[in-house]
Amino acid sequence: MAQRAVWLISREPGTPFCGTVRFSRRYPTVEKRAKVFNGASYVPIPEDGPFLKALLFELRLLDDDEDFIESRDSCSHINKTSVYGLLIGGGELWPVVAFLKNNMIYACVPLVEQTLSPHPPLISISGISQGFELLFGVQDFLSLSQKNDTELNTKLNQLPDLLLQACPFGTLLDANLQNSLDSINFASVTHSQKQPAWKVGTYKGKPQVSISITEKVKSMQYDKQDIADTWQVVGTVTCKCDLEGIMPNVTISLSLPTNGSPLQDILVHPCVTSLDSAILTSSSIDAMDDSAFSGPYKFPLTPPLESFNLCYYTSQVPVPPILGFYQMKEEEIQVKITVNLKLHESVKNNFEFCEAHIPFYNRGPITHVEYKVSFGQLEVFREKSSLVWIIGQKFPKSMEINLSGTVTFGAKSHEKQSFDEICIGGTAYLKTGN
Repeated sequence: MAQRAVWLISREPGTPFCGTVRFSRRYPTVEKRAKVFNGASYVPIPEDGPFLKALLFELRLLDDDEDFIESRDSCSHINKTSVYGLLIGGGELWPVVAFLKNNMIYACVPLVEQTLSPHPPLISISGISQGFELLFGVQDFLSLSQKNDTELNTKLNQLPDLLLQACPFGTLLDANLQNSLDSINFASVTHSQKQPAWKVGTYKGKPQVSISITEKVKSMQYDKQDIADTWQVVGTVTCKCDLEGIMPNVTISLSLPTNGSPLQDILVHPCVTSLDSAILTSSSIDAMDDSAFSGPYKFPLTPPLESFNLCYYTSQVPVPPILGFYQMKEEEIQVKITVNLKLHESVKNNFEFCEAHIPFYNRGPITHVEYKVSFGQLEVFREKSSLVWIIGQKFPKSMEINLSGTVTFGAKSHEKQSFDEICIGGTAYLKTGN
């Protein structure tokens, strides 16, 4: 799938639009296809100025943007995907893939080969995953060995030529822009072999394939009968294929453990050549049933030379790994807190680290803390109005730990204190990580 346009925007508070377009590229041939596919729902790619203003508004990055906007800020419009719809010229430009990293906004508009009204499911738009892959590749290229603005400007000036090779006519061939730069430099001194533009060389040596799987569990527990707890696994499969030959063919197969939950919302790297339709149609939006595809998950591909993310996925688990209870009672300038954490018996009691963050928004700095902790130690960040409970690398044998205490706050200071429109009064949260 192709991209209609790509932008790089530097975040610059205090400028007229709080940002500056440092690079943009449009693909007219892809735009003509979009007009045909989208029909009456087609919205043209705008000029940089209107696009910049609409995107910063949607991301809440305008300096004077303090008002509550129902269409953007209500609870029914919480964005969890980094895919946005921008109101431009009386229409909605959708889907816009965008994210902010190190004061640089990376954005693109993937081609959707169907009508946009109503919005088709994101999982059915392969251009979105390729858009993320392209933007992550640009981000990696800009951040590699970057020490100052001069080096950043040099790399931005190289982008037009690099995208000619890495993303010709809006179609991503190689997300590693350094490969394209090496290819350009190599071609200037010698003739290259006949091989894909996204692959600048070949591997010589012992063949091996390395695979690593990283999973994060996102869990929200309310301890209320009228509000259901939610949790979900978000995983990434990373590969490095050292194989001889210009175009080696590899099939990587993933199998679930006994009683493992099916993988859902799978997004794959562009080098994957084909997929079972059952893999693509498994979505967390649909209700779980016995017919959900449970593998094995096979990914035939022609791998690039560098390490790459083979796929991203989500999955449901029977219970969250850590069960928690958090209570906070407010008394004038003090709050009393009680925290109970329990490690589920199915989880291996061994971590690189484990800690719980307890932020206090919309309050002054912490002036005094009295506490009792059954395990680990507590660190106080006074100016940030937060506590960090450092649990360590394992729970005690009982698998349960407790923290209780009283936190006293000073006068509010709008300069440094954390602000949140949701966490007001007794509304608060605790976040664990390991």
